Amino acid sequence: MKITGSDILVETLIEQGADVVFGYPGGQVLNIYDSLYLKSDRIKHVITAHEQGAAHAADGYARATGKVGVVIATSGPGATNLVTGLATAMLDSVPMVAITGNVPCSLLGRDSFQEVDIVGITIPVTKHNFMVTKTEELADTIREAFKIAKSGRPGPVLVDIPKNVQISTAEYEPVPPIEPFAMPKADEALIEKAAELIAESKKPYIYCGGGVISSGAEAELCALSEKIDAPVGCSIMGLTAMPDSNPRKLGMTGMHGHFVASKAKNIADLVITLGARFSDRATGNVAKFCKGAKIIHIDVDAAELDKNVVVDLGIRGDVKDALARIIAKVSEKKNPAWWEEIESIKKFERENAAAQIGTLTPYDVISTINSYLPADTPVATDVGQHQMWTAQKYHFEKPRTFMTSGGLGTMGYGMGAAIGACIATGKRTVLFTGDGSFGMNLNEMTTAVSQKLPLIVVVLNNGVLGMVRQWQAAFYNHHFSETTLERKTDFPALARAFGASGFSVSTLDELNMAMKMAMKNAGPVLIDCAIDMDERVLPMIPPGGAIENMILS
Repeated sequence: MKITGSDILVETLIEQGADVVFGYPGGQVLNIYDSLYLKSDRIKHVITAHEQGAAHAADGYARATGKVGVVIATSGPGATNLVTGLATAMLDSVPMVAITGNVPCSLLGRDSFQEVDIVGITIPVTKHNFMVTKTEELADTIREAFKIAKSGRPGPVLVDIPKNVQISTAEYEPVPPIEPFAMPKADEALIEKAAELIAESKKPYIYCGGGVISSGAEAELCALSEKIDAPVGCSIMGLTAMPDSNPRKLGMTGMHGHFVASKAKNIADLVITLGARFSDRATGNVAKFCKGAKIIHIDVDAAELDKNVVVDLGIRGDVKDALARIIAKVSEKKNPAWWEEIESIKKFERENAAAQIGTLTPYDVISTINSYLPADTPVATDVGQHQMWTAQKYHFEKPRTFMTSGGLGTMGYGMGAAIGACIATGKRTVLFTGDGSFGMNLNEMTTAVSQKLPLIVVVLNNGVLGMVRQWQAAFYNHHFSETTLERKTDFPALARAFGASGFSVSTLDELNMAMKMAMKNAGPVLIDCAIDMDERVLPMIPPGGAIENMILS
């Protein structure tokens, strides 16, 4: 059948399994929005307050479900407002498709109103991008975008559609949802070598990243850990790959990770790295990283092998498949001496950990909120101290329940991501944020209210840009340049002005009262928690430092 390009676009999105799209209308996507209006019984559109919020919402939707998130924006500033969201998704390997409108092909390159080369702008922050110049090619291009976004190492793809392509007609025939490219399989000889290294190891350690979750290898991770009696440490992206209740999980490693997780990795004789990229925040000084260990690195992306850390055995392949084959080849083993050493490290950490300060501490806030919520609650954060405290203290039991910006470190990410995750799952969702981060995109509270979302926004409010201030205290002689905000914003009153409920708390009793009320509320609730501005995120490995430089208190 012959239909318009805008109808082809929307039909193809539905065909590929998109049930919700996020976006903001404008002149060069009016035809698309007319098609969305006419097909609103088959696909839902959620309008946000800003295109950046829409991009983060599509990101949160994708992280919570594993499906491809979709965002739509008009040309010019609408398209450029997606860039931060695309970069966030790119660095954290999140499958997204961004649809942008553009001026008609006849006006391209003429500095037309709201014209911008969004394809050129986004090349560095997308897995791939397209400009569609023929309506006949639109459906197949959208299908290809979905395929690329969800294949191998996932990532964002942008499709730019000039207005004349939306208006013109072409034949459209529906097809089944496109399958991703076949996952690469690890070489059998390398799998054999990995099994040999594991058999020789006396102190094996498993380091898991977000690739474990992307590949759906959570069960295999737990099975390997149990079979070879190995502790597990996680990058921030891999935190939900193993339940916190599993006794072999040591927690997050790296700059602000648990001391035992980082220390054990550093003294292991074999580090089995799964779907992680050895970022600078995870490794510290690369020259001193795990010097006494042999390192196995399994990743679907060959570009990550030997990129940041030169390893003893690099294996390109699907993590889930590779783990299943390794598990079949290794014999069950016990490492009691290794676990005794780990227990002594845990004891040292307990005895030397810094006590938090203030009437209401960040750990008090996070533990209390955690106690009210079921294990499958989606949890989002912004970026900064509150993000690290959440990663350290919140007990994650289910995969895909943690939405946070790991690679780009995007302040303002959390509100959109929480909205996307809440809509995707239909579950009460919590956002931990700071007063600095929340100020970046608090306008999205309007979206939470209009969508009647059961979203609890917890602001850890210390009146400063806490993480930057922490660095200024530690490395810049307490020169607090532009990090003491001195803002007078009344967040609970602002929440009420948006149409949400708002509470201000400064004690544990007040927090419990606020949470009891929040749990009864069907819509969004904001809880403003007053914490001490001098509270620090500890442990901390100084920039360029190694595990022996870790500051505990």
